Amino acid sequence: MSDLPAVLPARQLGKSGIVASTMAWGMWRFQGDDIAAARALVDAAFEAGITLFDTADIYGCDTPAGFGSSETLLGRVFAEDKSLRERMVLATKGGIVLGVPYDQSPAYIEAAIDASLTRLGVDRIDLWQIHRPDVLAHPQETAAALEKAYAAGKIAAVGVSNFTVAQTQALEAYLTTTTLQLSTTQPEYSALCLDPLTDGTLDHAMMQNHAVMAWSPLGGGRLASPETPRDVAVAAALDEVANVCRVSRTAAAFAWIMAHPAHPIPIVGSQNVARIKESSDAYKVTWTRASWYKVLVASRQEPLP
Repeated sequence: MSDLPAVLPARQLGKSGIVASTMAWGMWRFQGDDIAAARALVDAAFEAGITLFDTADIYGCDTPAGFGSSETLLGRVFAEDKSLRERMVLATKGGIVLGVPYDQSPAYIEAAIDASLTRLGVDRIDLWQIHRPDVLAHPQETAAALEKAYAAGKIAAVGVSNFTVAQTQALEAYLTTTTLQLSTTQPEYSALCLDPLTDGTLDHAMMQNHAVMAWSPLGGGRLASPETPRDVAVAAALDEVANVCRVSRTAAAFAWIMAHPAHPIPIVGSQNVARIKESSDAYKVTWTRASWYKVLVASRQEPLP
């Protein structure tokens, strides 16, 4: 039985020309005031071969430092060693406004990008993403605002997060410049969250050459500590492959995501140095069609048609 193709360690983000690692490190729990500890996490991601760093302006809003504090902390790390910035593909997001909750009006997009640049202490964001869709915004106005930021050199590529396929297509239709096209989409996707497999997200990404960034690739931690019969069954199917490949279940869960032909990029959310470094074990995992589908069937809780 033939194995599924191995995943390469790097890929382009859509048609942007930006080359990034095929795993990302997510910074939604990147917080605190210890710059040395923060730097150790960044270094751990680099050691794991990760060059794609994903943050957002809202990250840290549930901490005493408040809205924007995760970006600010990363900016402080950059300030101590400016070479770090050029070693990574820097991605952030905007558009969630506490109490609103969503705003992707042109004025807000411009203000959000400027504020992120200031907090990060950089003059360019490699990938700026709309964090959640604002259904009160017309995609033509959104596209114009993104193109304006791109033309000003503030952003190098754009993406969307938590958009439906139809919302993604609507925005794409109004991105009129040949140099700025939608590069990424960021859905929740894991062996426990299969929606992108069935709602058209992965199919559309392959059609349009979007890089898919999968958030919560461990099912919100449920794969690490399974409790329900479904979670236990999925964990057991992952363990079968993990044990053969001598890696952790976590690495197998990342690899399962990456094995799809859209080659989704799992966003590693750990804030533990050892676990971040261990994420690169995902590249050691080999899947057959049978073993990959066994995980899918366990998650579906019913046989495939």
